[in-house]
Amino acid sequence: MQFLQIEWGLASEGIKIIGDFKIHYYSMMWMAAFVLGWFIMKKIYKNENQSNEKLDSLFMYSVLGIMIGARLGHVFFYQPELIKQDFFSIFLPFKFKGGFEFTGFRGLASHGAAIGMIISMYLYNKKVLGKSVIWILDRVVLPVALGAVFVRIGNFFNSEMIGKPADESLPWAIVFKNFDSIPRHPGQLYEAFGYIFVFLTLWILYWKTNKSKQSGFLFGLFLVLLMTVRLIVENFKLEQVTGREDWIFSLNTGQALSIPFILTGLYFMFMYKPKQA
Repeated sequence: MQFLQIEWGLASEGIKIIGDFKIHYYSMMWMAAFVLGWFIMKKIYKNENQSNEKLDSLFMYSVLGIMIGARLGHVFFYQPELIKQDFFSIFLPFKFKGGFEFTGFRGLASHGAAIGMIISMYLYNKKVLGKSVIWILDRVVLPVALGAVFVRIGNFFNSEMIGKPADESLPWAIVFKNFDSIPRHPGQLYEAFGYIFVFLTLWILYWKTNKSKQSGFLFGLFLVLLMTVRLIVENFKLEQVTGREDWIFSLNTGQALSIPFILTGLYFMFMYKPKQA
């Protein structure tokens, strides 16, 4: 019996600008994430009576914190050999080993991005906002959740984070032509759909309930939902580091790294008590 199999494989990785220089689809997804995130935070800041000057600073801190955290997270958690093999490619969008090549910023880890976001929001609050780091984290998680959707779509464009082979009866199995000819689970899209649910949940709770006034709740819920999606979807994806499919307690790298974030989220949802001024 012949089942539908979707073939996926872009003829190019991006849009050519000048010569060999091109903007990668993955990079465009990151740009879309930050632009939409800015508009969401503008709406939130207007609701919270915060100035546009503080919003502009938030954008700068967010971009730097998330991108640096995501890149360093990938290197430390998934590709530590890069430190010795091609050190400058960690911080620059170029490959130096084996010939100079513009690659764009590739190899970005969501767990590192989460850590980078928290650190950058701490610095932003201390230098600019002057409220509390939990206050800003409870609000910035909304655009971050939506941004995660675009990042996973970017992974799909690049045929990255490939899914495990799927049963041939699965109607939405995809053949990633740039990888092999085997029908596979579209793990990137599973994760993107999961993150849409995370974003909508946070959006409704912020705008339709008083949960934004419960300090730490939305931030904690974000961690719990986002990392639970990651924990589940990893079952349908190939391990990102060879030999780590059962790294710790039969969990792969992405799953093992998600557990501390989920526990931290539960703490902020149900146990965290802000200090009284």
